Amino acid sequence: MQSAQEVKATPPVENVDEFVGRVGNLIRNLRENIKALGVEGAVQKAAEIIPDARGRLSYIANMTEEAAERALNAVDRAQPIQDELEARSQELSERWTHWFGHPLDDDAVRSLVLDTRQFLEQVPKSTAATNQELLEITMAQDFQDLTGQVIKKLMELVVSVEHQLLDLLVDSLYPEESRDEVRARIYEQSEVPADDPEQSLLNGPQVDPTAADVVSSQDQVDDLLDELGF
Repeated sequence: MQSAQEVKATPPVENVDEFVGRVGNLIRNLRENIKALGVEGAVQKAAEIIPDARGRLSYIANMTEEAAERALNAVDRAQPIQDELEARSQELSERWTHWFGHPLDDDAVRSLVLDTRQFLEQVPKSTAATNQELLEITMAQDFQDLTGQVIKKLMELVVSVEHQLLDLLVDSLYPEESRDEVRARIYEQSEVPADDPEQSLLNGPQVDPTAADVVSSQDQVDDLLDELGF
């Protein structure tokens, strides 16, 4: 059995056709007005840009993730090599220090010399392997050039959409005024220079580390999460 609210929320069957007709008229009037304003092409272009921008953002995310994984994997491979070099060099240094203070017998000296020689023979191989991983980390940064080009193009697309939508609003709401005058007034109210609309794209992460509202350390992040109850 339906509740009173459900019955009240359900439109009468005889009104469905009228409702659909009114929606159809609304869409048709909107389309005709867009054609009359001469901005149908601009709206269509803006609609086509959105999926393209989504694809570009996905490309940037994938490239960045891949580069991060390459760099982290290279670090994981290089770290054990450096740890072994550090441990072996420290061990041999302590043995040589001990030998200078307490001379050893011939067998002990011979063993120390052999171990040192083996270590010195291994050092070039270890450093070469480390250099290879460092090169891999460097090569992983090539994504910046590719994604930089995509980001630049994406900014151009966003600015293009912004201009087209703004022109649509201007032509619709202020048909008797010039686009430049209305655009200048809008940018003035939004504190964005009319001759530099790209500045509207700069709203994002705080890049000034001295600003009062910047979280700059992990401790501050932890404190913030604690305050929020996480």
